[in-house]
Amino acid sequence: MGTTTRPAAAPGRTPIRRWQGDLTVLGVEVALVALAALVGAMLNARGVGLHADAAPLYATWRPHAGWGTPAAVLVALAVAGPGMRWAQVARWGPLLGAAWLAAGAWTLSLALVDGWSAGFTERLTVQAEYLHEVPGIRNVPAALAGFAGRILDFQPDSWSTHTAGHPPGALLVFVALDRIGLGGGTAAALACVLVGTSVTVSVPVAVRALGAEPAARAVLPFLVLLPGAVWVGASADGLFAGVVAAGLALLAVRGRLAPAAGGLVLGFALYLSYGFVLVGLLALVVLALRPGHRVPALLAGIAGAATVVIAATAAGFWWWDGYQRVVERYYQGWAADRPYGYWVWTNLAALVLSAGPALGPALRRAVRAGVAALRPALRGPGLRLVGPVIAAGPAVLLPVAAAVVVLAADLSGLSKAEVERIWLPFAVWLLVATAHLPPATRRWWLAGQAATALAVNHLVFTVS
Repeated sequence: MGTTTRPAAAPGRTPIRRWQGDLTVLGVEVALVALAALVGAMLNARGVGLHADAAPLYATWRPHAGWGTPAAVLVALAVAGPGMRWAQVARWGPLLGAAWLAAGAWTLSLALVDGWSAGFTERLTVQAEYLHEVPGIRNVPAALAGFAGRILDFQPDSWSTHTAGHPPGALLVFVALDRIGLGGGTAAALACVLVGTSVTVSVPVAVRALGAEPAARAVLPFLVLLPGAVWVGASADGLFAGVVAAGLALLAVRGRLAPAAGGLVLGFALYLSYGFVLVGLLALVVLALRPGHRVPALLAGIAGAATVVIAATAAGFWWWDGYQRVVERYYQGWAADRPYGYWVWTNLAALVLSAGPALGPALRRAVRAGVAALRPALRGPGLRLVGPVIAAGPAVLLPVAAAVVVLAADLSGLSKAEVERIWLPFAVWLLVATAHLPPATRRWWLAGQAATALAVNHLVFTVS
């Protein structure tokens, strides 16, 4: 795959000239974030209802450091140094295990910048979170049957904010942890980190299974030092990202039962967040790229997802009913105040801070690679695009599909603020585009990713 070999230098072109496009996109990203922060500060000063003190992030300005600071710096140096070299040559199994451990160390270190309690164990125990509702769930079937009836606000038994804003699967995850003796904030936070950091396994496994091992190895360090790890530790959205990635990876790998298992996992994801209906586009891309037996895999995946939907409906929760009530609940709260005209573009600034500055240049190169793959078909007789599109490969199609999903979510108006964590399940697939970055520049981009995470974590106090 051409994305992992050093591009030939054009005669007479300096490195700056060759990478001018990337630097231009980086400049646009920096300007976008700066403008979003400036306009956000002005609107907050005027009393506009952004409900985000450090807009475009849902956070408060609070420069600080903690005993996680040196640990995070050491992890970043290890990954950006010997880790990058090892990712290219190590045996696959040990590499994935090491990446998962490194991502866990990175995420925990960032969380501990805020302290053990404030940054980790108490993140999921506040009134708005799922754990607030766990003690009241004594009868799971009854809770499922009556779940939709408690979504709307301003009634005596209304669900807390996060529980009301998601299907019941999200709450049931933490109920299940409590039932097996892992209740409380510490166990819940550890579960979010453990599952959330598993994207460093699932995403490369999927890309490799789709025939692009060099790309899978190239993207792995960027997943380890994901700036969005600031929110993976600890928020339920980190756990959601891990579940979605696992489902897509199962669709990608070979095996008679893998597609059905992938469908089951993605079907369950529909009951973690209503927005995951958009994951269907990524699933179709994975199935289109999957080598051989695509139709049986598609049918198996649909059957797996349908099994979950049928079971949930039989238990008394109708997904569409829940979605309609959530939209109504959404505008009972801060969404009614938050101006669409501000958030529709500053959401993208928040995404840059969560996915990292490498996102824009990487996407630019992925799109260019896709256009190059299509150009011969567009010039030839007829218009046969399916083959060339699939030939563009996972390092083009997966991030482009993720970008389409993000834009759809953004334009819907149902994601006004807090997308730095809400879009984590899509951000990890956007970063597959980093396989297109020139090898000579990857270490610098990775350093920028780490610096972004450290700056965010030390300048503001994030709210999950």
